[in-house]
Amino acid sequence: MVEHVLAVRCKLGEGPLWDWRTALLHWVDIDLHRIHRLDPASGAHDQAELPVAVGVLGLRVGGGLIAATRHGFAGWDWMSRTLTPIADPEAGRPTRFNDGAVDSHGRFWAGTIALDPERYHIPDNHLYRLDPDGSVQRMESNLTISNGLGWSPDDRTMYLTDTVAQKIYAYDFDVERGTISNRRDFVHTPDGPGYPDGLAVDAEGGVWSARIAAGKIVRYDSQGYVEREVHLPITCPTSCAFGGPMLDRLYITTSWHILSESEKTTQSQAGDLFSTPMTIKGRRAALFAG
Repeated sequence: MVEHVLAVRCKLGEGPLWDWRTALLHWVDIDLHRIHRLDPASGAHDQAELPVAVGVLGLRVGGGLIAATRHGFAGWDWMSRTLTPIADPEAGRPTRFNDGAVDSHGRFWAGTIALDPERYHIPDNHLYRLDPDGSVQRMESNLTISNGLGWSPDDRTMYLTDTVAQKIYAYDFDVERGTISNRRDFVHTPDGPGYPDGLAVDAEGGVWSARIAAGKIVRYDSQGYVEREVHLPITCPTSCAFGGPMLDRLYITTSWHILSESEKTTQSQAGDLFSTPMTIKGRRAALFAG
């Protein structure tokens, strides 16, 4: 059963991230330039307004968060509420960073999206890897919207969403070197409905993909077959992440940014935070080592 957790009405809620060290959930509202934080145990909710759009967050080994923003990679500190720039590999391009994740060796991966929606279909976006020493490597190109990514439990496969292409790719992943190779289609849904957005990989290797504009989260097994679906009362789920003390609850962010005026009225919970209990557990988010 899907539960309505918090009324926040994010325009473009994205990137839920469970901090297993503090039992807090973080997520962003990209279009309204906000970072949210929730203590599910107490219901305490906090938010910070930023001068720049943040696409995704990751946990940092020394505390605080790592962020991928309109102007590149940066550190985020809740105490001072400041972003500290690290590197901007897309400086001068009409793009922003979108989705990403930290791998098991402490490297932060994030990809880009065009600022102009008219260019979403053009495959000229990239995936980058931020290493703990602050250096940045371009790891993939020719993407429409670089979106949700994650790794199999054995670290042998990396998954990457290419939203407008209606694909989730699988790559061979060299965990020691932090490299990817042998790209192939893991999921291809050219006829929809909706588009693949953010994703999470569970402890059994299942890939949970948010289907924006389709009102559901789809779990694919390790071979790319649909294993189950979670249906929501709103049209636009954007991403999902496992959380809770036992990592047995799926948190789901949503948006209203592509809804019509009539849909905004009828879907009063669009942009809010949802969750559902799971019989399958997730995995702890890795920590950026920088």
